Amino acid sequence: MQNTEYVSPEFARQLILDELFDLSLYKRFREISGPELHPTLDELIKVESGHLGFWQELFNVEISELNFARRLKLEMIVLVCRLFGAPAIDLILEAIEVYGIRKYLTLWKQNKDNPMGKAVQGILKDEFEHEDVIVGRLKDRIINPDRIRNIFLGLNDGMVEILGAVAGFFASFGQNALVLLAGLTTAVAGSLSMAAGAYVAVSSENEVRRTQEEKARFLEGGTGEEPRTEPAIRSAAIVGVSYFIGASFPLLPVIFGAHTALWSILTAGTIIILVSMALAFLSGMDVKRRALTNLVIITVAAGVTYLIGMMVRNLLGIEI
Repeated sequence: MQNTEYVSPEFARQLILDELFDLSLYKRFREISGPELHPTLDELIKVESGHLGFWQELFNVEISELNFARRLKLEMIVLVCRLFGAPAIDLILEAIEVYGIRKYLTLWKQNKDNPMGKAVQGILKDEFEHEDVIVGRLKDRIINPDRIRNIFLGLNDGMVEILGAVAGFFASFGQNALVLLAGLTTAVAGSLSMAAGAYVAVSSENEVRRTQEEKARFLEGGTGEEPRTEPAIRSAAIVGVSYFIGASFPLLPVIFGAHTALWSILTAGTIIILVSMALAFLSGMDVKRRALTNLVIITVAAGVTYLIGMMVRNLLGIEI
């Protein structure tokens, strides 16, 4: 009989499928990765096999094959990792770790006063103590995960903001050349503004971190290593450039002669969904929720700015 007193049978199957997906992914990573990652992946496979066996025994449910959606997701991830190699594997391992911790923390909070909570507590200890140590062994990171997330956030912000601006410009100006000029001006201004904001933020963060680390070194009475900080100018460049690249997607249809905001909405909307999915995955967030949230945001942004543009053109009598 299934031990589903505290969770539904469907949720039990989802837990088992999640563990089977992670285990299958680690095994595929081992097939396509170099020998330097094999020890790490071997230990992850061992841990994940234990987790899978635990849930199958607890719920008395044995699942040996992934469903179609998870198989498709698995092949897409493997394809990306074949193209980009060890850095992509590194990022995905960290994303899976974050997602697993968030999922099991939520489950534990909901069931901490019953036997299910005790069962989840054991899994969480593995996530925090064992898998965190294993993934943390990947010291020579070619790509900083936080930097990758910042790139995606910059792309996302640029697309959403300039898409809204283009919709408003089409409503008020109506002319392709004027929309393009206004859109490019807004994109450049936004890019510089984002870069400046990132520079100030990282500079301030570096100062605070440097002060705290120097205080700790003083109290400990040792010299220690110099505090490591993120170069502010590099962060500013990454944010500014990624914003401008994101802003270029709504402008592409205008560059090629579009006379309405429809093509900008379709182009930017498609890219925004893809970026949202990547950002959600790398951040351990719910992919569907993130994509739906961004769809609502771009719909509201385009709709509101279009209405404002129409008001400027009709109510105030501005014609260009």
